[in-house]
Amino acid sequence: MKENRIEYFEKYNNRTHFLGRVFTVLVLLLLLGAPFLIGAVLGAMPDLGAVGRGFLSVGLIWTISSVVEFLIYTPMLGAGGSYLAFITGNLINMKIPCAVNARDMAGVKTGTPENEIVSTLSIATSSLVTILVLALGVLLLQPIRGFLQSPVLQPAFANVVPALFGAMAYKYFRGNMKIAVAPLLLMSLLFILVPSLTGSTSMMIIPSGALAIGISYLIYRRQK
Repeated sequence: MKENRIEYFEKYNNRTHFLGRVFTVLVLLLLLGAPFLIGAVLGAMPDLGAVGRGFLSVGLIWTISSVVEFLIYTPMLGAGGSYLAFITGNLINMKIPCAVNARDMAGVKTGTPENEIVSTLSIATSSLVTILVLALGVLLLQPIRGFLQSPVLQPAFANVVPALFGAMAYKYFRGNMKIAVAPLLLMSLLFILVPSLTGSTSMMIIPSGALAIGISYLIYRRQK
């Protein structure tokens, strides 16, 4: 039974990688080809020199950030979840919280076939719900768009994501306070002193994660 299960999971993973690569290439072609197609139809092709200069100014930073996110999130999500998440986007705000919450509810561990399936199902559901909510939002929020865009409500919308991650993080901080205190205080102080770093949160995962790993190792060595 166990051998059949492993063999089936390997077939599932191979099929997932095949479909994931095919659709990733298609999405990249659509994303990169859309400006040129629009330019060809309207007779206004993009200035490739300006595109190159724009990429050099911001693209190199985002390239590094993308590699970091890939290395960090892929082990958490598995093959199927990673393909879906990176194709549909909005990982930090939607896909990662959804996958982590689903994993905790199902009681599965990272790196297991169960986590692979739960992650894929949760991210697929999140993507479908997001599309549905956006479609309904466009139709139903038009009458109150002016009210939602009022300056009074803007601070609330600006803090939705920090509030979401703060609530989720507290659960993990509470269970590992010895490990969480130092990275939390250090990163909070760093972002207060250097506000411009708030735009590079993906990069700041590396030093904060390294600090947490180092503290965990020291605690492990001390207990042993």
